[in-house]
Amino acid sequence: MNKKIASRSSQLLNRCPWCGSDPLYVRYHDKEWGVPVHNDKKLFEFLVLEGFQAGLSWRTILYKRENFCNAFDNFDADKIARYNKRKIQSLLNDAGIIRNRLKIEATVTNARAYLNILDRYNSFDEYLWQFTDGRVIKNKWKSLKQLPATTKESDLMSKTLLKDGFKFVGSTICYAHMQATGMVNDHLISCYRYGEV
Repeated sequence: MNKKIASRSSQLLNRCPWCGSDPLYVRYHDKEWGVPVHNDKKLFEFLVLEGFQAGLSWRTILYKRENFCNAFDNFDADKIARYNKRKIQSLLNDAGIIRNRLKIEATVTNARAYLNILDRYNSFDEYLWQFTDGRVIKNKWKSLKQLPATTKESDLMSKTLLKDGFKFVGSTICYAHMQATGMVNDHLISCYRYGEV
């Protein structure tokens, strides 16, 4: 199949309407959103990005994602946990990311909390997936209006993360994290990805 035909058939697919026609957003919807993630580092990356998204659109974060990756040492928690005032100031001067002191400092705090979880549980994956009993919660939404902002699972995740020293992990952020990392399948049932993930 040549690229033009592949592109045309991709456009004909029925998707969740939130991704619109923005190529980057569509690619994220088609390849990542809702796919179960069990890699500790990737789960940490999503938690960092979700924290930066607070009050902003996910599209904004997606367009800066590569810059975030470079600025935060490829989301290497060992390195981030050692960031000092000079490094934090350099991040505040980096126009490629969201320059919010509270969110940047929270990322350093969260890297330290993440490393503590690895010491205690040996796996960030097991720690986070405990809130869905290690399985994907498969919802059956027909419209975007039905999607919740929070659930009892995200409430519990938020409460536990806060207790364990994390910041910028309110229930709404936790639910967005659960959606992104496939702990819940919130693709609409009319979306071609619903059955795939």
